Amino acid sequence: MTFDSATADRWTSIALFAMGVAMLIGGYTMDRLEIRQIHPASIPGLVPMILGAAMMLCAGLLFLSARAAHSAVAADRGEHPKHSSAESSPNLFFAASYSVVYALALVGSMPFALATAIYIAVFYIHFTWDKTAPIHQRLMRVGYGIGFAVIGAYAIASLFQYGFLVRLP
Repeated sequence: MTFDSATADRWTSIALFAMGVAMLIGGYTMDRLEIRQIHPASIPGLVPMILGAAMMLCAGLLFLSARAAHSAVAADRGEHPKHSSAESSPNLFFAASYSVVYALALVGSMPFALATAIYIAVFYIHFTWDKTAPIHQRLMRVGYGIGFAVIGAYAIASLFQYGFLVRLP
């Protein structure tokens, strides 16, 4: 079984855009707390509205990227980009199972920032690993993964602690 990944990305972007619109509208229509003299900027729907708008932006970028990738590959090869399910199914299984391991095993058993850094590093390295690359390129990939993980984990933990005022495990 084969599929056209550019088409899958376009359909996924349409679904994500629709969910972003729903989140934006849902957040906007949430009850306001102005009756209780609470500042209008602290509306309960503010975070869903921001996330919905961000999801819509990312969905639009995914759609444009898929369109450009499809056009470029089709022009270069005279064919559509195809990937086998034998290649994609293990990646889907890895992403799903590793996300469950992160949520159930890593978070809570160690500091949140460390768990998140491990998650980001392993995820990045898994999906960018090239078995045919020379050893120095693979070591650089591991270094990039660790660097992205440290920066990303610190940013995420800081956002939760100082932006959302959440106590992290």
